[in-house]
Amino acid sequence: MNHPLTNPNGQIIALEAGQYRAGIATVGAGIQSLQFGGRDLVLPFDADVVPHAYAGKTLAPWPNRIGSGTYVFQGREYSVPVNEASTGTALHGLVVWADWQVASRTDSSVVLEHTLHGQPGYPHQLMLRAGFTLNADAGLTVEISAVNSGRSAAPYGVSSHPYLTVGQVPVDRCEVGFTASRVLMTDERLLPVELKETAGTEFDFAQPRLLGSMSLDHAFTGLPDDGWQVTLRNPATGESSVLSAPAGEGASRWLQVYSGEELGRLGMAVEPMTCPPDAFNTGTDLLVLEPGDEHRFSYSITAG
Repeated sequence: MNHPLTNPNGQIIALEAGQYRAGIATVGAGIQSLQFGGRDLVLPFDADVVPHAYAGKTLAPWPNRIGSGTYVFQGREYSVPVNEASTGTALHGLVVWADWQVASRTDSSVVLEHTLHGQPGYPHQLMLRAGFTLNADAGLTVEISAVNSGRSAAPYGVSSHPYLTVGQVPVDRCEVGFTASRVLMTDERLLPVELKETAGTEFDFAQPRLLGSMSLDHAFTGLPDDGWQVTLRNPATGESSVLSAPAGEGASRWLQVYSGEELGRLGMAVEPMTCPPDAFNTGTDLLVLEPGDEHRFSYSITAG
């Protein structure tokens, strides 16, 4: 019997609006590509290959990591699978390798859905939706929502993992700019140690500057209350890729920035997050969704 061949990224949904083009992978509800006028704004990955370093993925029900894969919630201890051997942590949630279903689509938008059923270590039910919309002026807007459809309160956090790029120019030659008053210092397992002020340190990017050889894999907070943005700019051409997060509903209080060593430093991961690393243990900005509660999260990526 002949069986149809499948793709490790599921379907790639092609979107277009004006000079913008995007590819959205149903596996992991991921951004496979994003271009403006033929220039990459997000580092693309091969549609026929499992993407490396979580490129483009939707991260839920926690972003970043849980130390040793164990946590206590409402007096009970839980364990989830450790999937990063080098740090002994549980990284980036439970849905990055799930094939999300297409709920609706147009030439410029797609909505994907996934039901996260209860499982050992996370015995909760979440109805997840990820919407991707291209606009000729505003670029790509991503909206991720979660509804607790189960019968128990659920700990929750969310993020997304795009790698910004300026036409695949190495990030060493790009300027980085964003405003954040504090940076989270971590140990050798990338777990939280202490928050430090960024002013006057190497982690101060309020005035855009060349990244050079600096290595980043840090969470930042103290972000502007009225919304914030991260700009990656090639000073040789003036072109840039910009990720913006709104204030109010859908806001992100945390930002992870990673200089992309695993991808040859051709892109910089810019991850808006609702909570910092190991929030399931520390409780810092951890969301608790009661049965029926809904949470919304959004950001956008545009060409500059």
